[in-house]
Amino acid sequence: MIDLLSTFKIEIPTGIYLKDPESSALGKRIIESSIVLIKEHGFEDFNFKKLGEVIQSNESSIYRYFESKHKLLVYLTSWYWSWIECQLIIETYSNNDTKDKLKTAIHVVSRTAELDHKYGHIDEVYLNEIIIHENSKSYLTKNVDSDNKEGAFMPYKRVIHRLSGIISEYNTKYPFPLSLASTIVEGALHQHFIKNHFKSITNCNKTHSPSDFYIDLTLKTLVNEN
Repeated sequence: MIDLLSTFKIEIPTGIYLKDPESSALGKRIIESSIVLIKEHGFEDFNFKKLGEVIQSNESSIYRYFESKHKLLVYLTSWYWSWIECQLIIETYSNNDTKDKLKTAIHVVSRTAELDHKYGHIDEVYLNEIIIHENSKSYLTKNVDSDNKEGAFMPYKRVIHRLSGIISEYNTKYPFPLSLASTIVEGALHQHFIKNHFKSITNCNKTHSPSDFYIDLTLKTLVNEN
């Protein structure tokens, strides 16, 4: 079973891209370099012209893979959440202690990323920083409903549903597992952001991580509901 899980495939909804970037060396360079550029300069200052200069390819070649930089961002966020889902499955699948399983799951979705050498063209540490700063920009748009119907946010929603299921395993009577799960995932990103930029309004720091906070908050919430 562990061998099967260790080869879990990152799957991205097909409607996000025009051509699968994993299918060619150019596509992988597009993903690799876009992560670096967005991390260093931010999504607002990122565009396909700059990306083309970095990968030494025509801007038009990038448009053969993605119709817009928004779609590229959705691809990156989808890849990240699919990667998180993979870790969530691997690190919780054999744990029969519901409390420990819940603590592990919260840690997986809220911790700082480490480099995963299985994906050589993707820097997961850089991508984690992008998600902290840019994740909401993938769905806070006027087209969110049509993007959602196309399945653009399925990996993100699967992570929420998996965490919700683990919450329900721990406390079967708790009436808001999905709301709590989405609060943990989104709240952890926010806590990572403010501990780096608005240190005076959070207790998360080098000693107390967002994972520590949400594990404490979740367990106390669920105990109070028993």
